[in-house]
Amino acid sequence: MKKTFTLTLLLLLSALTQTALAVKILHGPYLQNVGENEATIVWVTDTLSTGWIETAPDDGTDFYAEARPRLFDLNIGIKNVSRVHAVKISGLNPGTRYRYRVCSQEILSHDGIKVIYGDIVTDYDYRIGAKSFRTNDMSKDSIAFAMVNDIHERNNVLEDFIKQCDLKKTDFFIFNGDMVSNMLNEQQVFGGFMDTATKMFAGTVPMYYCRGNHETRGELAPSFKDYFNPKEKELFYIFRQGPACFVVLDCGEDKPDTDIEYYGITAYDDYRTQQAEWLKQVLKSKLYTEALFKVIICHMPPTGTWHGMVDISKKFLPLLNAAKPDVYLCGHLHRYFKRPAGTDGVDFPVIVNSNNTMLKATVDPHKMDIRVFDTTGKQTDRMVINK
Repeated sequence: MKKTFTLTLLLLLSALTQTALAVKILHGPYLQNVGENEATIVWVTDTLSTGWIETAPDDGTDFYAEARPRLFDLNIGIKNVSRVHAVKISGLNPGTRYRYRVCSQEILSHDGIKVIYGDIVTDYDYRIGAKSFRTNDMSKDSIAFAMVNDIHERNNVLEDFIKQCDLKKTDFFIFNGDMVSNMLNEQQVFGGFMDTATKMFAGTVPMYYCRGNHETRGELAPSFKDYFNPKEKELFYIFRQGPACFVVLDCGEDKPDTDIEYYGITAYDDYRTQQAEWLKQVLKSKLYTEALFKVIICHMPPTGTWHGMVDISKKFLPLLNAAKPDVYLCGHLHRYFKRPAGTDGVDFPVIVNSNNTMLKATVDPHKMDIRVFDTTGKQTDRMVINK
């Protein structure tokens, strides 16, 4: 009897140990870079693992009805062994809803050509069903989006803003920079805002991230692109949804690269020069020129006295003035104001959103209606751009 009890106890302890050591999904999954024909999905595990996504059409069938196709997190044809996973799904149809689940399998050891695998984990819960998202659609008649910025890890403020949005009618969110005060570690990023976003919407409603100057600081800053915009070439990009085109610019830092605060680690003047060359081309593209409404997203305003804004004014503003966008949406200054076209050499309207207000906008073929709300849900301002 004693031997049986001891054996049972050992088996129980072994099972508990294996459960404790099993791979876990710590953060995500969340959507990035959703387009008409593609989407990227990101998640983070607690230990080294391979990762893949299984997809299914939103056709009413059970996710377990058949073996779903797997798309692996790959690097030069090899399954990526990492904690941070990103898979880009291509070949999708515009305006179509797709279901998905993410999976990771722990890598216990990799010795020579021999790999020993551990447990598999997934975010899927059959009692709830698979997460789903809808691809963008340029032919869509009208869209709605929301924008926040300068949250600086204030989860309560972010949560208040998200609760103001009807997620079933919100096509996407824009995070316009300084969501954290520094990029020191994963806990600061995910504990500061991204876990809240994922819990409330980011696994099913797209979020487009425009990096601010505070995301350039800290030990995790060089890895920013592993978590956001991971499958694109740069952190500046363009996308279309419905009648509007959005050009997302990366402002870089606000002080000169030589400032003692940066310890010689930054080169944002050159980065903005590179970005200006890209901007010259993208503002001539059909994606931009054929859109009924054109929106510029950048964390910093296009004018100002600090070096970053001076450099943006010098390198970006002449190109933007020539391209005639309908509005420039920014933040950075922690106070709200708007400037009409023709102010300070800027030929288009500028809205500077504060750290305690949210923009909610609707766009149809005839107008863009931008409303501003505080944390209590009270509307504090409005701008309507008619066509």
